[in-house]
Amino acid sequence: MRQGTPGRRDAQVLVFDADDTLWENNVVFERVIDDFLGWLDHPTLDRAQIRAILDDIERANAAVHGYGSKVFLRSLGECLERLRQRPASVAERREIDALAEALVNHQVELMPGVAETLDALAERHRLLLLTKGDREEQQRKLDASGLLHHFHTAHIVREKNVDTYRWLAGEHGFDPGSAWMIGNSPKSDILPARAAGMWAVFIPNENTWVLEHDDLDPTDPGVLRLAAFGDLLRHF
Repeated sequence: MRQGTPGRRDAQVLVFDADDTLWENNVVFERVIDDFLGWLDHPTLDRAQIRAILDDIERANAAVHGYGSKVFLRSLGECLERLRQRPASVAERREIDALAEALVNHQVELMPGVAETLDALAERHRLLLLTKGDREEQQRKLDASGLLHHFHTAHIVREKNVDTYRWLAGEHGFDPGSAWMIGNSPKSDILPARAAGMWAVFIPNENTWVLEHDDLDPTDPGVLRLAAFGDLLRHF
């Protein structure tokens, strides 16, 4: 543990992200996008150019409509219409729905070591869960994960920004300076938690959504970087 940070034996508040931290999530969306790009087969734009257009559409839709499979399907449809410069046909809408069927039927796949690590951490610390997205969709994944019993409470929010973390601290009456946010997203997990005065644990996931990428200060002593979820047991 770094000098100046809370010690390993101290009982602390540990706040966990869900998607791509506790279980795989974005990799399923990436597979659908890959299929979508292949199906479009645009005559002049390559896959990277189409992906850039889709990213812009997703960014705009996330700001207005939030996150989740429904918003993602909306973005695919809008991308199709922008590229073909006309409304999508019924057949095209059905094709998009078929491509995205994997999202609906996807089974929750825990990251290696998650269940055992949470078992051990829950004996020493107060665990909270904080995830963003469509409430019904996120609740379904939480229920299917079998992990909810580890957490004092779970919150599903529209966005995870500095105000969210300040609200969380006030809601549960903890000092941000004695709490940790644990997640894979620099944009939603690490940077806003640090701005709210919390410590942070960054566990990278190579499949993290591009819109969740951001630059982290490599010299920030308040960010602990770990290679795997199970490594938490060496520090908490």
